[in-house]
Amino acid sequence: MTKKIRIGLIYGGKSGEHDVSLLTAHAVIQAFDFSKYEVIPFYITKQGEWRRGPELLGPVGSKRELAFGETLPAAADQSVQVSSASVPAVAKDVGATALAPIFAAGQSGLGELDVVFPLLHGTYGEDGTIQGMFEMAGIPYVGAGVLASAVGMDKTFMKAMFAQEGLPQCVYRHFTRTQWESNRDYYLTEIEVALGYPCFVKPANLGSSVGVSKASNREELLAGIQEAFRFDRKVIVEEFVDAREIEVSVLGNEHPVASVPGEIVSSGEFYDYRAKYIDGKSAMIIPADLPDGMSDQIRQMAIRAFQAIDGSGLSRVDFFVRRSDNAILINEINTMPGFTPYSMYPLLWKESGKPYRELLDDLIRLAIERHEAKQQLTFAIDIE
Repeated sequence: MTKKIRIGLIYGGKSGEHDVSLLTAHAVIQAFDFSKYEVIPFYITKQGEWRRGPELLGPVGSKRELAFGETLPAAADQSVQVSSASVPAVAKDVGATALAPIFAAGQSGLGELDVVFPLLHGTYGEDGTIQGMFEMAGIPYVGAGVLASAVGMDKTFMKAMFAQEGLPQCVYRHFTRTQWESNRDYYLTEIEVALGYPCFVKPANLGSSVGVSKASNREELLAGIQEAFRFDRKVIVEEFVDAREIEVSVLGNEHPVASVPGEIVSSGEFYDYRAKYIDGKSAMIIPADLPDGMSDQIRQMAIRAFQAIDGSGLSRVDFFVRRSDNAILINEINTMPGFTPYSMYPLLWKESGKPYRELLDDLIRLAIERHEAKQQLTFAIDIE
């Protein structure tokens, strides 16, 4: 009998995208092929406490219960009531000092983990922080490495890498809180002259459109910047582009492949957190109806963006197609996109001929392959 792969599934987290992570985790747990895998869930509370759940040898019940005493925002197609009755029932709380033994093979009551699957979105989850811990523990993990995760999370560095690769982008400006407070008039002038109104204000290191606002005048701009500084010490302001929003899923390590493109038609002025996760009215058109040749061009650009940040495993790459001239502009890359069966990343692959369960198999295989390749490197030199 073939030995099952033991997977540590990590979800929740301290970021503003905690609730999105719970939705993703529930979907992934339900989809695993338990003839191949044993799953140990790890829940991270909003306060950063680690809680270990029981070993899972089969899918959980039908109720969407994932954590303790938390209720997710109601959504049109996915209302979620959360209780302590299910998947991650606490075996014990795990403090920060215990993290290394948990993930070091053979040094905890958990036994050896073959691979870790972090279903964490946003700060501390996809910014390279937890990926560094996995590297130090020497365990394979799904998704981008430390560098790619950090660059993919910070929109200013991401855009710098895209520019280096020669990928066209919209005009933007960025600044830290200290820079803004010491030279506000300069940055206001830069924004109003180079970008104009309307423009979009975003925290530089956050996803799921948390803290994003649209500014149509100086008053709204100032309010948007203050709101963005609630979530990050660095803010980015981007010009408004009247465009279609096109997304592509990328899968692989050294030889990544891209899915068919899909289009987002937002229910609001822009595709914000409410439009993504709450009102349920935004539409996904897969495949996107694009002019001849544009689909292949966008897919090639998505792979270039993935390689520009040294991506691995998975990413979703988002583009604008400007309505006035059909110019393609890259918007951003997401190294741990939403992963419910109704999220754009798996839906794009489903339309490309790769079903959800097969996608999970591929991601686990890619994680193990990447780790094995890294073990072939020499990290020390013998000095005689």
